[in-house]
Amino acid sequence: MKIRPWLALLGVLLTSAVFSQRAFSQELLNASYDVARELFDDINPAFVAEWQQKAGKTLKIRQSHGGSSKQARAVAEGLAADVVTFNQVTDIQLLHTQGLVGADWRQRLPNNSSPFYSLPVLLVREGNPKQVKDWSDLAKPGIQVVFPNPKTSGNGRYTYLAAYAYALSQNKGDAAKAKDFVTRLLANVPVFDTGGRGATTTFIERGIGDVLVTFESEITAIRREYGKSNLQAVIPSVSLRADFPVAVVDKVVDRKGTREPATAYLKYLYSPAGQEIIAKHYNRVHDANVSKKYAAQFPAVKLLTVEETFGSWDSVVKTHFADGAILDQALAKAPAR
Repeated sequence: MKIRPWLALLGVLLTSAVFSQRAFSQELLNASYDVARELFDDINPAFVAEWQQKAGKTLKIRQSHGGSSKQARAVAEGLAADVVTFNQVTDIQLLHTQGLVGADWRQRLPNNSSPFYSLPVLLVREGNPKQVKDWSDLAKPGIQVVFPNPKTSGNGRYTYLAAYAYALSQNKGDAAKAKDFVTRLLANVPVFDTGGRGATTTFIERGIGDVLVTFESEITAIRREYGKSNLQAVIPSVSLRADFPVAVVDKVVDRKGTREPATAYLKYLYSPAGQEIIAKHYNRVHDANVSKKYAAQFPAVKLLTVEETFGSWDSVVKTHFADGAILDQALAKAPAR
């Protein structure tokens, strides 16, 4: 049977396309926390261009965003993320307990696999009408405080822990007084959203609350979207360093054959180019040169750490976030929402 020339050419083109797709084109899914959209909108194309130049392969990166703990549960339940870029250690530890991430994940990259960090700060309306100056003001009668649910959001969890750490520092380590403080603060929260971006919408678009507590890095995105004139940042006297850990999801990349680009993607976050993009989005970085370049945009603040304040994340979860622990006890005393 005679094969027509155009059919033969079509077959060659289709074969070539399939071969090219298999040999050069890969796709990664990054499951990330709620307020990291704009950051990775800039990180991803920069890394893709570098990867194509170095590896000679095309790459597509997709994003999934939500409350950090909610995202962790989604990955544990089957969301096929090649990498996770979360905002609390416990969310990656959950994936380890599910057999998705190796036990050594914190040792694979510098700074315990946290390429950057931030801290909870306060955002108030124009003129600061309630005169909010520090954490102590958030527990006063008549103040409405907006932040996401500590059960589903790393943003909310760091807010709760930062407030508790502040109370400990003000009361010479008295845990009972710290618990009373966060109980009064939680009673001032009118609504809990599942993630930081939802809390921002509640505060700005719905007009609920006198103060929004969110990551320092998120304030720039808020001002960019909603304008600068009616929003004012308040840096508290003490805050808690929020490390943003990352990990390759071993079980997924081994199944998909994407370990090489997934690992390179996370390493890019530590590169000078990656750190530059991260700092431009008002995250604090570890690279000394980049950090120095952007020092003016980061006010000085006393930063505590989870380890020095609470001992360990395991201790934090057991004491504060387990069922029936301090957070649940405090919420039980707060008025119904």
